Amino acid sequence: MGLGNLVMGDEGLGVAFARAMEKEDLPEYVTVMDGGTGGFHLMGHLEAHPQVILVDATMDGGVPGAIRLIRPRFASDFPKAISTHDIGLKDLIEGMLILGKMPDIYLFVVTIETIQPLYVGLTPEIEAVIPKVIQEVKQLIAQLSE
Repeated sequence: MGLGNLVMGDEGLGVAFARAMEKEDLPEYVTVMDGGTGGFHLMGHLEAHPQVILVDATMDGGVPGAIRLIRPRFASDFPKAISTHDIGLKDLIEGMLILGKMPDIYLFVVTIETIQPLYVGLTPEIEAVIPKVIQEVKQLIAQLSE
């Protein structure tokens, strides 16, 4: 599931990832979803799967385009929110934890440098990272199916 706000420049990375991932040859048991800024509306989709791979942008001060895999177990394990989502990922996870419906989450975060308000599209630097994220996600899918 790709997360992000498409009209905020590089913050829309997750949406661009989901759209590109939909074109990939994937096993039948894999569902690709553009989670956008869905907030609590995504809870049903997340709890319907025992394992969930999320892709989102983060402004963590690192090198733009850096990819990290995080295995969050609690809301505090998620990177600081960029705040362009209606309800942040941390809020969604806290709600799922309270309800006892937390799936096994794998979160790929990609470092971005800035948010471009009211801009649709990614900087060339972040656009170039999408194939790398797809490759890493596909490798993880293969590992999880073993």
